[in-house]
Amino acid sequence: ADIYFLFSGLIGRSWAMVFAAGGLRVKLYDIAEQQLTSALENIRKQMKELEESGFLKGTLSVEQQLALISVCTDLKAAVEGATFIQECTPENLELKKKIFGQLDLIVGDNVILSSSTSCLLPSKLFTGLKHVKQCIVSHPVNPPYFVPLVEIVPHPETDPSTTERTYALMKKIGQSPVKLNREIEGFVLNRLQYAVISEAWRLVGEGVISPTDLDLVMSDGLGMRYAFIGPLETMHLNAEGMSNYCERYREGMRLVLNTFGPVPEFSGESEQKINQAMSEKIPGVPKVLDARRKWRDECLAGLSKLKKEMKSD
Repeated sequence: ADIYFLFSGLIGRSWAMVFAAGGLRVKLYDIAEQQLTSALENIRKQMKELEESGFLKGTLSVEQQLALISVCTDLKAAVEGATFIQECTPENLELKKKIFGQLDLIVGDNVILSSSTSCLLPSKLFTGLKHVKQCIVSHPVNPPYFVPLVEIVPHPETDPSTTERTYALMKKIGQSPVKLNREIEGFVLNRLQYAVISEAWRLVGEGVISPTDLDLVMSDGLGMRYAFIGPLETMHLNAEGMSNYCERYREGMRLVLNTFGPVPEFSGESEQKINQAMSEKIPGVPKVLDARRKWRDECLAGLSKLKKEMKSD
């Protein structure tokens, strides 16, 4: 079966690599031939680098994986034979609605229409489409090649079988899908992320801790735990089970949480202070940021390899 990706930007390319690593045939669609040519070159280059560093996913060679990826500039032809379509256009509601409107006219009744959106609600994207039962959000985490989580978010009218099929497909290619039972602003990953960001912002803004030390609390503290287990299991293990944890810490947690300030503006003095600290550590110029991102991705690759080993022990 063909899996097919709309648009060959960063996320489209990453998805294509993840699916090809899972041994599935992939079509990349874009309006411009040039975009597709450079996307393929980019994918080849990335796969070669991954192979050299020992981080190439899947059991197939680079050439075998590349052979699974084809490109297409004609939407009708691209959709032909597709069982799953993953839309990867920029985070723009009007653009995405236009794309899904076009797809709605040409797809059959068994293809899944999935969006990579990180923040647009399914009800905003898919309402009014003929094939709304086949529509779903599959939100990856950047970079999806090393961070396996995929948030699967249904529209109120999404057929349960669409959710199940999407979940099974993500499992099959080695991602870690989670199902949201209903849509909610920010989905789950960003809600958790924003809760952490807002308290981080308040602590730095109130002069409790420096920005670089704040990051250290996460990278060399909380984050080390959370790389393997979540906050709920952490509670369970940090006492004689969950009920015991609640009994012991309920009062203290409520006491601390009641001292949290309002939602920050993320601007003004705190922004300048945090920006200055971050820019001193990593100057905000493309070359330096890219190098740091590359380093981050290598760390994530190493971590995901370690996690696999830990799981198989």
